[in-house]
Amino acid sequence: MSRLLLVLVVVLVIGFKNTSADDGRPPVTTPRATSGDTAVEPKWDERVTITVGNTEGDLIGSTEKVLQAAVDSVARLGGGTVKVLPGKYRLRNSVYLASKVRIVGSGAESVLIKEPSSKTKILVDSDWYDQEVTLDDAKNFRVGDGVVIRTKNPHNGGPTVLKRTLVARTGNRFKLDKALRENVWQAGEPTIATSFPLISGEFISDCVIENITLDGNREKNDHFDGNYSGCIFLQDCQRMTMRGVEARNNNGDGISWQICHDVVVENCHSHDNADLGLHPGSGSQRPLIRNNRIERCNIGIFFCWGVKYGLAEKNTIEGIRTASVSIGHRDTDNIVRDNVIKNSGVAGVLFRPERGPSFAGHRNRIERNEIINSGGDEGVGIDIQGGTEAIELVENRIVEQRGAAKRIGIRLGAETKNITLTDNRVEGLSHQVSDLRKQQAAK
Repeated sequence: MSRLLLVLVVVLVIGFKNTSADDGRPPVTTPRATSGDTAVEPKWDERVTITVGNTEGDLIGSTEKVLQAAVDSVARLGGGTVKVLPGKYRLRNSVYLASKVRIVGSGAESVLIKEPSSKTKILVDSDWYDQEVTLDDAKNFRVGDGVVIRTKNPHNGGPTVLKRTLVARTGNRFKLDKALRENVWQAGEPTIATSFPLISGEFISDCVIENITLDGNREKNDHFDGNYSGCIFLQDCQRMTMRGVEARNNNGDGISWQICHDVVVENCHSHDNADLGLHPGSGSQRPLIRNNRIERCNIGIFFCWGVKYGLAEKNTIEGIRTASVSIGHRDTDNIVRDNVIKNSGVAGVLFRPERGPSFAGHRNRIERNEIINSGGDEGVGIDIQGGTEAIELVENRIVEQRGAAKRIGIRLGAETKNITLTDNRVEGLSHQVSDLRKQQAAK
């Protein structure tokens, strides 16, 4: 077993060890429901289930309001399932998850689609403690809408992005569900748009989203990037599972999670999104990404900042416009294995250069992947840039079917160190391995 695999196994064992202590206390073998004990819970055969449908079910409707009512009802009773019956549900705001809630649809027959977005200027200065905004053109905005406010920070010029809900109005003046906590002044050219994730979760845990179709209605919606949105967007969550989800046509990411730990994404289909197919975001620990299809996005799987101890395996990634797998800023100790990567626009697997060696993605293992037809005439199968160190490339097959041109199988950047190549096969490319370190040393 390699050192990287050993580290991963140890971390997983420590992270998921049983509540039985190593100090001699007996293990919990017959758990009971006890007030306040969230660590140990009996495995119940049945929990609360609420069905939602367009024409039948416990709750009937076709908007986010009926879905949210079901989520809130289940959450109030300590968790359970929201069963989304076949139908189309048109959303003007996110469906906000709660801990221990499972949303399960009927596959392609349960479709959540985002309504077209509207955008306008904000006309009146609002200070950080205010809880209202005044719109220039409010005719397409309604109470209950999810919105994003964008402006420039008046003090440093940086971008400010705020997600809120409109909860009351008089004319073109709207109250927000939460105070701004930022200065939204005319000097920053503020705007407001009805943009939001279709399903959103913040500071929650132990949820499942399963067997449902999410359509971002890309052609009719303003762009909203994956640091704030996606068909699914999670922020500061733990133990979240997405299984059998189709995330499509979003003017942003398919599925994005930021500072979320032990996220599982499996058997999902993320396709035709403007930005990232799957976005394990900054600080996310131990993501498990397997058996997914990711197609026709700008980047396939994007390891953001500080994503560690993750596993991406047995995914099919095809027709990506840039890099199918992108690894960079302090993304360390991850494994990418047994994936099929086809027709990448620039590179099959890219290690980003970052700001220097201390910021690079070290100690990652790329193993047994099949990488076919990467980039244009100067495309690269696996491209390791910057000061990246301690990368293992093991038994990958890199194939070019369109002609050699100037294409490269594996490229090692001039500043890279300790890159191990073991039993990789490169077929049909102009250069099997381009080692820029040797070229730099020869000068």
